[in-house]
Amino acid sequence: MSDDLKKKYEHPLWTQLGPKAQSGGHGGMDYVMAWRLIQCMREGLAPDFDVYDAAAWSAPLPLTEISIAKGSMPMKFPDFTRGNWKNPRA
Repeated sequence: MSDDLKKKYEHPLWTQLGPKAQSGGHGGMDYVMAWRLIQCMREGLAPDFDVYDAAAWSAPLPLTEISIAKGSMPMKFPDFTRGNWKNPRA
């Protein structure tokens, strides 16, 4: 991707925090995500992710470990919302 396109489509949070975030983990995204969560709490905003997102983001590692222990057997991904998730495309 060209530098012009990167600059044109760079997220405002990254534009604001990028230089500070670079020293953080995962290419700076740990810093950005923590900063944004604190910003939401300070301003009384709903966070960008919820407990269901957190559970879903945490599930792949243990599922991978179980799969490997069972000879790379496919694992069913749990629905942490018990069917109450909303399809944003619906």
